[in-house]
Amino acid sequence: MSNSSATADGTPSVRVLRHVWIPLADGTRLAARIWMPAHAERRPCPVILEYIPYRKNDFTAARDNSLHAQFARAGYASVRVDLRGSGDSDGQMQDEYAQLELTDGVEVIDWLSKQPWCDGNVGMIGKSWGGFNGLQIAALRPPALKAIVTVCSTDDRYAEDVHYTGGALIASEMLPWASTMLAFNARPPDPAVVGAGWREQWLRRMNDTPAYIEEWLAHQERDAYWKHGSVCEDHGAIEAAVFAVGGWYDSYCGAVLRLLEGLDAPARGLIGPWAHNYPHQGVPGPAIDFHAEVIRWFDQWLRGRDTGVMDEPALRAWMPEWAAPGTDLDERPGRWVAEDAWPSPRLDAGEYPLAGDSLGPAIRTDPRKDAEISLESPRTVGAYGGSWLQFGDAAGQFLPQGADDGLSHTFTSDPLAEQVEILGVPSVGLRVTADRPAALLAVRLCDVAPDGSSRLVTRGLLNLTHRDGHERPRPLDPGRAYDVTVPLIATAHAFATGHRIRVSVSAAYWPLAWPSPEPVTVTLSPGGPSALHLPERPGRPEDARLRPYGPPLADPPAPLRQEPGTSERTVRYDPVAGRIEITLRGDDGRFTDLTDGGYRRADAVDRFTLTEGDPASALVECERTEEIGRGEWRTRIVTYSRMSGDAEAFSVSNSLTAYEGDERVFHRTWNAVIPRTGV
Repeated sequence: MSNSSATADGTPSVRVLRHVWIPLADGTRLAARIWMPAHAERRPCPVILEYIPYRKNDFTAARDNSLHAQFARAGYASVRVDLRGSGDSDGQMQDEYAQLELTDGVEVIDWLSKQPWCDGNVGMIGKSWGGFNGLQIAALRPPALKAIVTVCSTDDRYAEDVHYTGGALIASEMLPWASTMLAFNARPPDPAVVGAGWREQWLRRMNDTPAYIEEWLAHQERDAYWKHGSVCEDHGAIEAAVFAVGGWYDSYCGAVLRLLEGLDAPARGLIGPWAHNYPHQGVPGPAIDFHAEVIRWFDQWLRGRDTGVMDEPALRAWMPEWAAPGTDLDERPGRWVAEDAWPSPRLDAGEYPLAGDSLGPAIRTDPRKDAEISLESPRTVGAYGGSWLQFGDAAGQFLPQGADDGLSHTFTSDPLAEQVEILGVPSVGLRVTADRPAALLAVRLCDVAPDGSSRLVTRGLLNLTHRDGHERPRPLDPGRAYDVTVPLIATAHAFATGHRIRVSVSAAYWPLAWPSPEPVTVTLSPGGPSALHLPERPGRPEDARLRPYGPPLADPPAPLRQEPGTSERTVRYDPVAGRIEITLRGDDGRFTDLTDGGYRRADAVDRFTLTEGDPASALVECERTEEIGRGEWRTRIVTYSRMSGDAEAFSVSNSLTAYEGDERVFHRTWNAVIPRTGV
């Protein structure tokens, strides 16, 4: 099926191929939707590919239209492909970024390059999953792939994804993401596309899908499993030009800086104020005309036009300013800045010693500041930290940090005599001792306003068994002092005159960090490396003359209706029992394709429970519901996932139930006990 749309401003009319099969060598067919200029079959054009597992028919249909229709208007054939085992595509998804997924991607690019409407040049674009596999496929060097745009992705699957960070298990993301993928993998193909065999394919898909959480928990160190797909292992394998894009509210933003530093291929970086979003839909704003930036990039590398992109600074970034938490949900105050090279030789290494409760280059002489500091951190610290992976919704954003600061040890500077701007990766050095073989540190960098309110700037975790690296964790020797460095997530921020800089340290951070195996006291000792290190950025007059970004384009008209979703976060604390329960609830809103009446709606609940003094009480529970149908064809997926742990092992269970109409047609459970290895 196809339809065309004409424009009144002289841009090409667009033809939409709602469903196209892409054949692979092993007989598998991948499902695609294609937007192309109406003239493409007479005058071939370059192709832009997005290759993800999120169902072109419904889940990403509105977003796909916002992206790909505009590229077609600019003269590109823009192709959105569902991975093997997702949407209407044949086969089975076995894991994230499996070798088969990448091999399929290389085949898809070769097939696209040989179509009569393609001039032989292919680019890739993708956010999150599509940003990951764009880098990974580029490292395989398919001949037709000339350039990629990677958004909110990473080059290091272990250090900077939703599974582990700093060697600590990310409790707020690990099981919730695995639970989401369990439900996603169970969604049915569309009988209107695949025909009478849809039910058999659906049942086989559910029966054969693994519970991803089991594989992720089986690899608690940075081993070969995580090195696969981590292009930081060999940045030089990538020859395609790379436009790396991120947002400061997104935990993947540091990859933009590492790619600029590590790639030999042509590269440029952009980091805005956004969360885990495409920049034309970026929240908090300001969102930008991202299409124009992408088209300039692809025009340069796919069409051979000198668009000037390589004459511009290597990195453009938003420099955020103070805003009271919650006041910047729609737009973050700040300005655009740029660096001509990265790493930038212009940055200064700011060092702020830590002692007692003070931070600064000239800590006053005070015997109390030489005392040791014991962190018997309440397990409830972290409740105001929001989500590790943020999408811009209010429920995911962090709250004022005063409550978490009060449960941590804080080092706070005197009021600043002049503004301090930072851009890059801060770190905190500490001398630590623990009374157990395993412990963790959570370190937060905050901006404290004159009224005392504390705003999170960035944070980092370090599992102290990973103090010497993530490949071979080693237990701590209780009572022995260790000098450690805790890198924080990359950031930019302007600390205003009169504000104070604060470092907050705790030995727990629930629910972002899974608690240490047993109650532990971590002691901070004075001296040694105890200091905050800031990448300070001097002023750059040229920033005022940067080329401005335009506002986002309006979405092209399409027969799609996406109702808004909802999200909420509740925190319940029983001070008598010392029990905290944090619950996130959200739904995507109902999507309807008005062309044929196809619909989707989904609900998600994540619950994180912990009792003070009892690490073994840590519990994560996730519920997912997916409804997909059209007319009398109605399907519903319900999943429940549970994760707990004691000092020796993690226990995980999953259940999947599927309904066709009101009839239950499938049920399966998974159960596993996986030993802890230093986490």
